[in-house]
Amino acid sequence: MSANIVFTQSLFVAIFNHLPAAFCANTTTFHLLTGSSGFHLPPVCFKSCYYSVMESFGITVFETPIGPCGIAWRGSKIVGVEIGEADEKETRHRLRERFAGGEYAEPPAFIRQAIEKVRALLDGASPDFSDTPLALDSVPDLNRRVYEIILELKPGETTTYGAIARRLGDVSLSQAVGYALGKNPFPIIVPCHRVLGSNGKVGGFSAAGGTATKLRLLNIERARTTSEPDLFGGLPLQERPQTGW
Repeated sequence: MSANIVFTQSLFVAIFNHLPAAFCANTTTFHLLTGSSGFHLPPVCFKSCYYSVMESFGITVFETPIGPCGIAWRGSKIVGVEIGEADEKETRHRLRERFAGGEYAEPPAFIRQAIEKVRALLDGASPDFSDTPLALDSVPDLNRRVYEIILELKPGETTTYGAIARRLGDVSLSQAVGYALGKNPFPIIVPCHRVLGSNGKVGGFSAAGGTATKLRLLNIERARTTSEPDLFGGLPLQERPQTGW
């Protein structure tokens, strides 16, 4: 009898942890599953879904020099950034698609700080994102390692997929690096636009606008390095000097 109860509870936990956050966060649902007629499981059993009930899950849209951008957060960490959409309506739509269950909310202090840094970068400044809290624990390990490497790049610096693969200790990982960058949930903050293909080719960019958005970001950063004219502004991107690895 007790074995059947353990099995039932284990099965319940396995299912519950894969339910959408919006479903878990429904207080009526939560009471029906865990209340007087439920299993009385300890909170630790609910793992990520339990914490999604307890933590705030917010999204907001903000204006920047390149148009509306969006940001999403869960608890005390940023879970995603949206850039490059045509207008605010489309930005809101994409946020809803990417972060189902997130609610539009007044951004907390750490999100307001991140927004100001994004605006500053897109206005030609060089803000420091090193203290910006990102939910890197929510991405695959290889992706996290790739993101940590490109977080070292400063505005105006670029590197290549191959160089990152070498940093990872395996030159055959160039394609995997490109895949990880294509899945980057934190564009601009994790500056995947600073990663180019071989011989300085632009390479892909998964945010809205594709390579046009990528080139726009790179041009903003190259123009902002000093108050002097950009000596290389008239050259095609693949002919410009590069820094980094």
